[in-house]
Amino acid sequence: MISAEQAAQAFPDEVVTRAVTRLVSVPGLDKPVALITIDNGHDHTRPSTFGPQSLVSLAAAFDEAAASDPAAIAVTGKPFVFAVGADLSGVEQVSDPELARQIAQTGHDVFRKFTESPVPTFAFVNGAVMGGGLELALSCHYRTMADNVAAIALPEVFLGLFPGWGGTQLLPNLAGPDAAVSVIIENALNQNKMLKPKQAAELGITDELLPSADYLEQSLLWLAKVVRGEVTPARREIDRGDEWDAAMARAKAVVAGKTKGASPGAEKALELLELARTADLESGYAAETEALAELLMSDSLRAGLYSFNLVNKRAKKPAGAPDKSLARQVGKVGIVGAGLMASQLALLFVRRLKVPVVLTDVDQERVDKGVSYVHTEIDKLLDKKRIGQDEANRLKALVSGSLDKAAFADAGFVIEAVFEDMGVKRQVFAEVEQHVSPECVLATNTSSLSITQMAAELEHPERVVGFHFFNPVAVLPLLEIVRGEKTDDATLATAFSVGKQLKKSSVLVKDAPAFVVNRVLTRFLGEVLATVDEGTPFDVADAALDPLGLPMSPMTLLQLVGPPVALHVAETMHEAFPDRFGVSDNLKRFVEAGKSAVWQWDSSGAQTVDPEVAELWQQGDAPSTAEQVRDRALAALAEEIRIMLDEGVVAEAQDIDLCMILGAGWPFWLGGITPYLDRAGVSEKVAGKPFLAPGVASVPTA
Repeated sequence: MISAEQAAQAFPDEVVTRAVTRLVSVPGLDKPVALITIDNGHDHTRPSTFGPQSLVSLAAAFDEAAASDPAAIAVTGKPFVFAVGADLSGVEQVSDPELARQIAQTGHDVFRKFTESPVPTFAFVNGAVMGGGLELALSCHYRTMADNVAAIALPEVFLGLFPGWGGTQLLPNLAGPDAAVSVIIENALNQNKMLKPKQAAELGITDELLPSADYLEQSLLWLAKVVRGEVTPARREIDRGDEWDAAMARAKAVVAGKTKGASPGAEKALELLELARTADLESGYAAETEALAELLMSDSLRAGLYSFNLVNKRAKKPAGAPDKSLARQVGKVGIVGAGLMASQLALLFVRRLKVPVVLTDVDQERVDKGVSYVHTEIDKLLDKKRIGQDEANRLKALVSGSLDKAAFADAGFVIEAVFEDMGVKRQVFAEVEQHVSPECVLATNTSSLSITQMAAELEHPERVVGFHFFNPVAVLPLLEIVRGEKTDDATLATAFSVGKQLKKSSVLVKDAPAFVVNRVLTRFLGEVLATVDEGTPFDVADAALDPLGLPMSPMTLLQLVGPPVALHVAETMHEAFPDRFGVSDNLKRFVEAGKSAVWQWDSSGAQTVDPEVAELWQQGDAPSTAEQVRDRALAALAEEIRIMLDEGVVAEAQDIDLCMILGAGWPFWLGGITPYLDRAGVSEKVAGKPFLAPGVASVPTA
């Protein structure tokens, strides 16, 4: 195990989580209970995590507890937080493989104290518990959990890692292999889905759910019953045959579908879960340690940590955002349009801002349909018990519709979500401007059109801003905030303030065609479609990018975006940059024919090209191999990103990566995209130099 001196020297900047032991008298027990509390001291805004120094502190607290001759040892956290995993903040600076191995080993050494203790050990999970925090809880003999715990997960595979401090060995042997696959693999790769306390109890992760009001007291009383032998928590029998086979088959299918084999962390999780079928803890933990030490020294993990820092740090302090004190309060929101996108926006605004929201459209039927959509979605939230009846009533009362844009007179923020046509959007803003105050922000949800041109004929062009959401609005966290040539700081600050209230991650973008995500995706998709036009079979082109582990293949992306939208953006980009963005005649015919997808599936799930698509798509006689398609697409990405940075579309490459992670779901282990382009040598070959400095998303040199 790493020593206190080594930990302090290697990680001097670690925000140390301390573990403090106190003795507690419990009715019915002759000896006291040694209660260890995990806390990071005065920093109550930061969840408790385990870095090397924190692990050393926990080990010392356990030793102190064991020396007190207690009836039992229990570990709990500060209010509302048990522990949320390893402190990864210093790992990206580790360049010594031996230090990486010591970090991996230390987690096991410390947590095993709880597993191998001759005195019963209990985890009192009183709040958020993730990663290493959950592995600590699993390492104890027994677990209780508060019924209001907000987050329960093993998210490591989402980051390109795997649970490396016992999770892959303990969980399948406690809750069964299928539950372990759900928590470690499926939930992690499903945008890091969290468990609810009730689900954790049903899976057997916790032995007892207790009310949050007097949780600690009730946990101690339950502990006493276990120690006295009055309660024996049930342990399920583990099927190491057919059930384990089925669970592993499902896990492999999920990993293949979600990562295409591109995530070393996911692949290693599969190996370790299979090992847990037969391995004892000694050999299982040894395998985890060696695998974790190896992965800690990989560029793919450093890219994952880079992504984690982008999402958790950079996204919270957007580069170039103006002084937030300039932001105006928004007491009412207007939405022009009442279609699906507009209705989704209305639901988001009313839920987050809790101010009046009014929708307008060209006829009453459309308006009524939009308002009805919002009310129905609120009722669904009520049915799922995500909100109460009083809140549902209040939210529905705040949403209304009107045919008259005069309803926007007292609005502080009006956003349009109408047809993607410059003329239509200009007309909408001209009409709205007649009714609103000069300070009212006019926002556009355009995906590709110029904010500057849209505002050019208005009396107050300085209050127009791009406010580009991604579909589905409720799921994707990115918000591209676009500054036009005349957009002033107060408007921009208000836009960022509203974005924060909407719980979106905002990135400041220059007013350039298609902004960031759509520009990158359009260039990428355009190159792949061009190879199909030239004669590459659809299946070869569609699978060419599988080694990156993108969330969807190019043809699936085309289907999701919608061919008419993809064509429109391609035409917009071709008009702006005809030398780099083409417009496929085949795609035009595809749209004119009303086709929505290249693929069709038979009853067995077999995928084939729609015969009508095959007939209308006129291909050349110069097919490419999958490798050639991939090389071409990656080179185009590197070229376009270099040009975007030179144009100042965003402040740095980090912002492009953040946009691709949050707006397109590109995986953490790629680092968005630029770390992958750097380590694959594409950046230097195409753009002349890497996008990121050495060590930013890669293993630093010693």
